[in-house]
Amino acid sequence: EEGQRVADYGTVSAIADDGDMARVTLTAEGGAEQVLEVARDSLQVSQGDDVSEGDLVGVTRHWAAGPLLWGLWTTLWISVLSGAFGLLLGLFTGLCRLSNNPTLRDLSTVYVELVRGTPLLVQIFIFYFFIGTVLNLSREFAGVAALALFTGAYVGEIVRAGVQSIARGQNEAARSLGLTAGQSMRHVILPQAFKRVLPPLAGQFISLVKDTSLVSVIAITELTKSGREAITTSFSTFEIWF
Repeated sequence: EEGQRVADYGTVSAIADDGDMARVTLTAEGGAEQVLEVARDSLQVSQGDDVSEGDLVGVTRHWAAGPLLWGLWTTLWISVLSGAFGLLLGLFTGLCRLSNNPTLRDLSTVYVELVRGTPLLVQIFIFYFFIGTVLNLSREFAGVAALALFTGAYVGEIVRAGVQSIARGQNEAARSLGLTAGQSMRHVILPQAFKRVLPPLAGQFISLVKDTSLVSVIAITELTKSGREAITTSFSTFEIWF
């Protein structure tokens, strides 16, 4: 509901019905007219009444997204962004884990073990209160970055397991046909591995959507924080959480 108020001192000169709406015509002392359309059942004045600046004439009603719907939208776009960046990071990490280069292999191993071995909530705090403060990052950027980094570590292990599940003969056959190691991976191994890693990747994305509730601790108004704010005004604790 949005209240409609008088702009200047005057008199209600006419009230016309228009279905569920009422069209109120106000005439100021100088002869200027102001027309307001309000819901008929919310009308606060009658024809001939004197009104002052700021008086409430009635309200108009229209549909608008509430806090829970905006919170759901925030949850979804954070999940999609984090999932996309986490997928790219995880693909690179998974291939590095299989690399013959010891530097890439060791760095990717440290990243995976460190991220998977520490709580996501702690990682969010580090990104927001430490890295975000030093680099002047927004809370949304810090939240997406922490979730993407966390997801990338798990996706990296999923990709590594998927690639290693493909029979060694597939790679040997591709190399015997003259394909390079990169071409063999891109055209033969990864397409087969993708089919196998799709179910665990879907499960990881579902977990990511649920993990977005943790970014509410850094004041991002996603669904969980929107629910807490709605509870403070409505006191409908069970209904909101349900």
